[in-house]
Amino acid sequence: MTQTLQKHESLVRNWVSQAQEGLNVNTEKYLEKSFRTITEESTPSFIADTLIKNALENIDEVNTDWTYLAARIYLYDLYRKAAENRGYDAELRYGDFYELIQTLVDKGIYTPALLEKYSKEEISHFGEHIKPERDRLFTYLSIYTLATRYLATDHDKNIFELPQERWMIIAMHLMQDEPKDKRTALVEEAYWALSNLYMTVATPTMNNSGKTHGQLSSCFIDTVDDSLQSIYDVNTDVAKLSKNGGGIGVYMGKVRGRGSSIKGFKGMSSGVVPWIKQLNNTAVSVDQLGTRKGAIAVYLDAWHIDIEPFLDLKLNNGDERMRAHDIFTGICIPDLFMEQVEKRGDWYLFDPHEVRQVMGYSLEDFYDEKKGDGEWRRRYKECINNENLRKKKVPAIDIMKRIMISQLETGTPFMFYRDEVNRLNNNPHKGMIYCSNLCTEITQNQSPTQFIEEYVEDEDIIVKKYKTGDYVVCNLSSINLGKAVPDNVLERLIRIQVRMLDNVIDINTLPIKQTTLTNQKYRAIGLGTFGWHHLLALKGIKWETEEAVQFADELYEKISYLTIQASMELSKEKGHYPSFEGSRWSTGEYFEMRGYSDEKWTKLKEEVKEHGIRNGYLMAVAPNSSTSIIANSTASIDPVFKPFYYEEKKDYKIPNTAPDLTPETYDIYRRSAYIVDQRWSVKQNAARQKHIDQGISFNFYVPNTIRASVLLDLHLRAWKQGLKTTYYVRSTSTDIEECEWCHS
Repeated sequence: MTQTLQKHESLVRNWVSQAQEGLNVNTEKYLEKSFRTITEESTPSFIADTLIKNALENIDEVNTDWTYLAARIYLYDLYRKAAENRGYDAELRYGDFYELIQTLVDKGIYTPALLEKYSKEEISHFGEHIKPERDRLFTYLSIYTLATRYLATDHDKNIFELPQERWMIIAMHLMQDEPKDKRTALVEEAYWALSNLYMTVATPTMNNSGKTHGQLSSCFIDTVDDSLQSIYDVNTDVAKLSKNGGGIGVYMGKVRGRGSSIKGFKGMSSGVVPWIKQLNNTAVSVDQLGTRKGAIAVYLDAWHIDIEPFLDLKLNNGDERMRAHDIFTGICIPDLFMEQVEKRGDWYLFDPHEVRQVMGYSLEDFYDEKKGDGEWRRRYKECINNENLRKKKVPAIDIMKRIMISQLETGTPFMFYRDEVNRLNNNPHKGMIYCSNLCTEITQNQSPTQFIEEYVEDEDIIVKKYKTGDYVVCNLSSINLGKAVPDNVLERLIRIQVRMLDNVIDINTLPIKQTTLTNQKYRAIGLGTFGWHHLLALKGIKWETEEAVQFADELYEKISYLTIQASMELSKEKGHYPSFEGSRWSTGEYFEMRGYSDEKWTKLKEEVKEHGIRNGYLMAVAPNSSTSIIANSTASIDPVFKPFYYEEKKDYKIPNTAPDLTPETYDIYRRSAYIVDQRWSVKQNAARQKHIDQGISFNFYVPNTIRASVLLDLHLRAWKQGLKTTYYVRSTSTDIEECEWCHS
């Protein structure tokens, strides 16, 4: 054996010896196979890739630890590359933290604020506080996702930042403006939460914290007014947000329908479809930081005169001039529509512009204050009875059929139950909620921005004046239930997590002025969760049981209590959000509506009334598909797809198992997404929705052969049990285990 091969073999044995510590893997045949591939010409990266590939081939339901061995090999190569680029000994694994920040500030990657806000002594202290051993928490898919999508590189994509340094940079960035006497402790606490994978921050926060570009919020929601000015202004704003990496929800319900009048000329309007196609083109042409095309969800009311062509927008057949394949659709549904669907009654469609002209009010500006009764249905019936108002009568079930056909073909439209959302709005004194966001978990006050005037201020300066509307911003972060609950850290975790989210509001650099003003007005955050199925597996609780429903009820009540308490304590320290007075927080109505009446809740209610609350909206459960992978848990509140599966993207196919897969947990995971009775999923979400002031990204998983009556039953159950929204209807055409629920 040559000296070079001996050196390669020594490197391999050293890496594998360290990597297999504490793992249940037999590496004898693995090493033999790897040595057969390695030659004198092999580079360290080639050797690492070989070891990783061979480790991944061994992963299955029984041999789950191979993913950790692959992850550690990947990390060793990551350490080697970072050491080479930064000029330190690779054996140290992590180099000087201050030098890293200085280097990446000089290269224009990190923001100079890191060096301006923190002293060299503070940064060196944080560097000493970094815990490299926590890199061992990553699976291969976790570290691969983090390294390829989030770690800071130079402009040539060379590795500089390492995983624990990313967590520390996020912590420093979010705590930069805290008082200096407690800032160090807060940075360390935020690092503790992130590095132990007890929580994740939203993708934009994870990616852009500490860097010179990009904002920190995930999603935005805008409201289009019924004017050419508003339509084009919204399109411009959407383009700016999409460029900066935001997903957008757009409410189009105020825009006049096809055949409506324009300046008194009847039948001139072409309706909402052309304007939605324009947004579709914006989504395609203005991508998110060059990584993916823009993501836009458009919402329309079930009573809008254009609802039928709207529901056909994403279908693969029909007139392509009436299609918009790249946007996502959502439908805003009043209780009365679902009642009419259930009783097979009639439904009436109206043009919102004509309603305003004839009736003197906007139908979309009302909702039913009680189940089965309210202002919206009274005004809807007035519209039906007015002979001067153009209307179209259709069977409600026909609209519902079109909804379900589109859902089975395209996954959308999303369902937004507007009466329930507005009945439970924390801030009804300040406005109305018309729709949700791209992922259906955000429900906050909205209103269109209105153009006032345009004038010449100087000979070559033109000024446009607007009255700002409520332009919703989603600031998200999620608890890893599969790790935080077993480790019993919720109280400590939620306290720091709410502070981190609240700081995003002040640090954020948003490209649209209205978003900044709305952000400050409500100081809305969205604390969510992922790892529900993971937690059930660890607890030995089966999905389709009352025990799971009861556990969801109790756990989310606890999370809600701790979140409200943390925001109240923050209000004591920093003051309540500007719109607090008159809110359901200030009156105590928030607590009374949910039946929170025991001693603990009553005390908290009085504390909120006395001290205020920092954030006008608090909780929202997002999909967490990427961040749950990094934290090695299950996504959101969803069941796993399979106990063992391949995670496929355009550039990789990686074998993966459900987290903590053992003979004991396998039985829980075996009832996976397309097998579990979806009625139990609805019951679980109804239990947790009581405690979540915003919404939940809740998917239905159904076979593509599902009968229409069964899918309809799921929608009716979701609405009746108080869900605010439902997300995708995910149907599969692959062979799956026969499930009893969809035939019942």
